Order: sequence, then C-alpha cells, then structure tokens
Amino acid sequence: MKHMLLTLLNATFLTAWPAGPAVSQPANCAPRANVVDRLASKFGETRQSMGLGTNNSVIEVFASDETGTWTITVTRTDGISCLVASGQAFEAFADALPPVGNDA
Repeated sequence: MKHMLLTLLNATFLTAWPAGPAVSQPANCAPRANVVDRLASKFGETRQSMGLGTNNSVIEVFASDETGTWTITVTRTDGISCLVASGQAFEAFADALPPVGNDA
C-alpha cells in the first residue's frame, strides 16, 4: 500500500514538477525547515513515515495524533518541500503480512 501511494504521488506530481531554480516556485513550496516548522507549530504534526521517490525526492507523511490532521510533502534535492496532499482523521497502522500460504 505504501509503495502504491508513493508511486501514485510520483506519477501525479513529480512528472509535471519543474526541475530547476530558474522556474518560479509554486505557492505551496518552501525550504524544508520552514515547512516542517509550520506543520509542527500550526498543526502539531510530526513526521510519521518517509520514502525515496523518483529523482531522489523524499516523500514524507506528517500527522498529529491529537488533531488527526495529516500532510504529505515532497522534498526535492535542492531542499525545497512542496505540500501535495492534506486531510483529517489520520490513523497509523502496523499491519503484519499474512503467514505464507494463507490467502487472507
């Protein structure tokens, strides 16, 4: 499921994402430190998971256990992070794989 989400995000957002500082920066992007500080101070969100996307971009999920809000960011190699999705009712799962031979 996580792999599917990262693949979807990469296909949807990163293929159309300008790759270079000469292109104007979208309004929902800022240096990563600023984005992380804002998510923590305004929404109480902390990093819950991360993965490596295409072109060495870093996909991160931030969430708050108290408020249930969540945000997905993509950070480019130049250190700029962009918000790509956000919502409410976050729940963390640690589902185990079914035993081998079990069709569950």
